Amino acid sequence: MARQDGRQARQGFGLFEREDALDAAEEALDLLTGLADEVPSPPVSVPAPRDARVIPLHGRTGSAEQRPETPSAQGGVLVYAAPAGLGKTTLLAEIRRRAGARGCTVLSARGGDQEQRVAFHVARQLLQPQLAHASDAELRERLGSWYDIVGPALGLRAATAGSPPDPQGLRDGLDWVLTHLAVRRAPLVVVLDDAHWADPESLGWLASFAPRAEDLPMLLVVAYRPDELPDEGAEFTGRRSGQRPHGLAPLTAEAVARLVRDRIGAHADDAFCHDFWTVTAGNPFETVELAAKVRDRGLDPTADGAHELRDLAAALKGSGLVRRLERLGTATVRLAWACAVLGTEISPALAGALAGLGDEAVADCAERLREARVLAAPGTPDGPLEFVHPLIASAVYRAIPDAIRVAFHGQAAWCVIDAGLGPAAAARHLLETHPEGDPWVVTQLRAAARENLRAGAPDAARRHLARALREPPTADERAAVLFELGSASLLTEPATTVNHLRAALEEPIADPVLRQGIVYRLSQVLAHSDRLVEASELLESENGRTTDARSRLRIQAERFMWDALRSDEPESPARSRRLAALADRLPGRDLTERYIIGLRAWDATLRAEPAAVALRHAERALEGGLSWADESRGFEVPVLVALIHLYADRPGRAEELFAAGTAEFEKQGWRGAHLSFAYTLLGYIRLRRGRLMEAEDFVRAGLRLAERVGPRTPALWYATGVMIEVLLARGRTDEAEQVAREHDFGEPFPATVTIPDCETVHAELLLATGRAEEACAALADIGRRLEPRGKRNPSCSPWQLYLALAEAATGSPARALATAQDAVARARQYGAPSAIGQALRVTAEVSEGAERIKLLEESVDWLDQSPAAYELARSLVALGAALRRTERHAEAAEHLYRGLETAQDCGADGLVEEARAELAAAGLRPRALHTADGNSLTARERAAARASVRGVDPAAALGVDPTTAARLLSSVYRKLGTDRSGLAHALGESGEQESPATGETTAGTPDPVD
Repeated sequence: MARQDGRQARQGFGLFEREDALDAAEEALDLLTGLADEVPSPPVSVPAPRDARVIPLHGRTGSAEQRPETPSAQGGVLVYAAPAGLGKTTLLAEIRRRAGARGCTVLSARGGDQEQRVAFHVARQLLQPQLAHASDAELRERLGSWYDIVGPALGLRAATAGSPPDPQGLRDGLDWVLTHLAVRRAPLVVVLDDAHWADPESLGWLASFAPRAEDLPMLLVVAYRPDELPDEGAEFTGRRSGQRPHGLAPLTAEAVARLVRDRIGAHADDAFCHDFWTVTAGNPFETVELAAKVRDRGLDPTADGAHELRDLAAALKGSGLVRRLERLGTATVRLAWACAVLGTEISPALAGALAGLGDEAVADCAERLREARVLAAPGTPDGPLEFVHPLIASAVYRAIPDAIRVAFHGQAAWCVIDAGLGPAAAARHLLETHPEGDPWVVTQLRAAARENLRAGAPDAARRHLARALREPPTADERAAVLFELGSASLLTEPATTVNHLRAALEEPIADPVLRQGIVYRLSQVLAHSDRLVEASELLESENGRTTDARSRLRIQAERFMWDALRSDEPESPARSRRLAALADRLPGRDLTERYIIGLRAWDATLRAEPAAVALRHAERALEGGLSWADESRGFEVPVLVALIHLYADRPGRAEELFAAGTAEFEKQGWRGAHLSFAYTLLGYIRLRRGRLMEAEDFVRAGLRLAERVGPRTPALWYATGVMIEVLLARGRTDEAEQVAREHDFGEPFPATVTIPDCETVHAELLLATGRAEEACAALADIGRRLEPRGKRNPSCSPWQLYLALAEAATGSPARALATAQDAVARARQYGAPSAIGQALRVTAEVSEGAERIKLLEESVDWLDQSPAAYELARSLVALGAALRRTERHAEAAEHLYRGLETAQDCGADGLVEEARAELAAAGLRPRALHTADGNSLTARERAAARASVRGVDPAAALGVDPTTAARLLSSVYRKLGTDRSGLAHALGESGEQESPATGETTAGTPDPVD
């Protein structure tokens, strides 16, 4: 029935020979509204405000009311691609009408030739009407934690001070808003006409969102001219999805004849209709417009009148349209020009101001333009002015003489500002003007750039600042404009940023604060571009010319940071001595001092100073707070301070810090490299704790984000490296190799802090896949570079451990033993139980006989005092296997059973199979596994922990033997994520809550990935 009604609705609408296109729309609407016979997709829930395509961690501020189930429906994407004038706009209008008749919520937008460079113009057309009526309080409630991120982009609120969101973070926010609307107002139909003229920010967002439409009660309908679609809309061409867009062919002679007789009269003869088709080439727009002209002229639709068709058709476009406009009078022409310059949704008052006409004159001229079929009839008496068709708007715009068009754009900018529409609205006009050295233009363009940057559109900001630079600015302003231009290019074009910032430093700069800001930003982008040497040299040079003591301290802090991240630093021991001397006398009064203290803690960690020393400095750095989202500082030092706790066997504390930092990133809308690092390193912490399944979830989230950032970026290096480590720990070596191949994980590695980590992981993979000689050579090279720089800690850089294994595998047992024993000595110097236990296990692996068992027993003892569950499982299984080989089956069974259970809890599938094989070899059958109870401390575990904190012997306090007490504490350390030295903090400040029903305590660590 719906199909019949649909076909009847076409009559008189002006849609001829578009049955296939309309049938495709009908089928899509059938599926969307649940009328088709196909089985509907399962319902989904409204995502919380942070639930946008990556695994959520924080910011779940949506209320329960925001989580309804969707109707049973199936969404999708419907695309039409055809040249100008073939009826796309009319077709989409009919689809909108039918969608509305079916009860769908319809969002509609249209790209504009004049608005292509207005960031989020299309997004605002789509979403603003759904949200603009809400009060600020209602918006905050509806948008939740996305309010500050998407609000400025959609024009719902002014941008606030602070670091702007990255483009990916903004896209995720827009994804959430559209997904929320799709679920709350289902079924939803989103229609975008003239997508080839959509602004890049909106088009890129919708194209990336399009694949999700199939999983929502939403139909996305897009139409564009195929020869004009920019790269941002490639998703709609079908090259990626394989779903080709629907084309629209010119009308046949028969369809033109029907249209002519429908519009002019049934008496139109065949010869006239055929000539009509010949003149218009079957173009629907030209056919309709020419029919209107014939009717207005009263032309007889017979063969005798056919000779006038070409003259009438010529008046529809090009010079014919210009001459037709000129006959309407000078004032009318000026209004038409003003409308063409202003674009779409034109305010009559604004058009009149630009054309220099009063209200009455605007009304009279507009009416003449409507009679001439240049402007469309208004929807309301005071509605905006609109052209009948984009082709006419383009023709009028191109007909404006060049000098007048430029002048009109300049005047339009003034009119827009006077109308209170703001610099961003004026900027698109200023882009079309000629440079004249006007300070007002520079001011407006800089203000527009700030608006766009805060709204998450750095490309638009860059266009405005580049134009401001050509104006040009005054000599006093030039450095500031270059600085702003470089900052706008930071996320997308770091090489360009370097050039702009270097140029800024060459300008005379009177303001020392501006100069230092340029220096800090330049050093930051150089470092992030793998040019750490240049960053250090820049800061050294600037330090020599700075006289202010606090400024010099800040420069020193920045240089210490980048030097600490260099693997090729020539004076590393000397830098460490200077850093230690400086940090020890600083009280931590401000962020600069705390950064220096934090770097001192990291340096102590690298050099294997006692863990207590590193932790003491780390906590000093944290006392006044370390922001992760301070754009002027970077997030390196807060990350390093958090990692210090991880390497010192305080992963629970490290998770607390990472959870807070991740929340800062998400709140700021940083969902690119920053959030990728956060997720990846959270996964790394879970890996170190032995929670391998959770680690994999976190790292996969980080890897997905890193893939969106781009190939061979630092974020992707980190994510790929940690993912390989997780997969190797889980026993999935083939999959680890595949991840390495897919992400080109190999030499050359970037010359930053990632070098020892990434290269060691690469060597670990070589070793795991039987390429021991290659691994041995790579690890020896790492050692040659790190040894002179004093980077000795096997807890954070375990290259020695893998080198010992590689040396043993390549037939150098004596050298392997010496290497492993040196690693043990360094681990003992550092003092973290997990590092000592791991080094002892590796030493045992390259040792023989009774010494091997002794080392493994000591390894288990140390690891029982650490939170490193996976390393404990490895040592337990290794010890059990060694005991089995010496026929000590009862002792072997005890360790193998415990190792099997621990490996099972960790998700170390490969180690589980190894333990099962050892048990089978000993003639034992695996017993029923007793899995750990998540993060919850049992009553006995809590009692043992509190006794230990009070300095009371847990065995005596609980009335158990020392072995049982040690096992209870081992479980406590793993659950709370700490060693013995951090137990008091973990019990007192981790957020534990005692259940009145069970008496159990839940450790306050972050939730696993959903």
